[in-house]
Amino acid sequence: MTEKEIRGCFVNGSRGEVTRMSLPDLASVRWDESDLVGWVDPRSPQQAYLVAPDPARPVGVILRRNHGGAGPARMCSLCCTTHPGTGVSLMVARRAGRAGRDGNTVGLDICSDLGCSGYARGWLAPPTISVVRETTSSEQRVERLRRNLATFLGRVRR
Repeated sequence: MTEKEIRGCFVNGSRGEVTRMSLPDLASVRWDESDLVGWVDPRSPQQAYLVAPDPARPVGVILRRNHGGAGPARMCSLCCTTHPGTGVSLMVARRAGRAGRDGNTVGLDICSDLGCSGYARGWLAPPTISVVRETTSSEQRVERLRRNLATFLGRVRR
């Protein structure tokens, strides 16, 4: 995806927000192998972005990242990877359209590094915090991630 395509796919941000957002190194993104591409703004670590590439119409969402303190293990609601401490953050997205302008939001616990595709596909090793390992295949984890992501994006766009 090009910079223009990325900036044009955000459903819950103003033109100004989308224009000002920092982008990741686009040459290093594995668009064809990713179910979502997410990044944290290096200038503002509480600001995060998520883009779900799709041949029909990619969808981008601006997220507010709320770090909790170090604590017990938490599970990502998208890829179901369990992380210790601050490895999972509550991410809050303003809803699209009038609902978002009225202050309505949707929140979800998501991997703090937004590496869900990497965890589901096995590019990133899950944190070793438990002796129990998930026995589902990579294909099943990817399908679950896609379902969970579609549900979340549907809630943002409603």
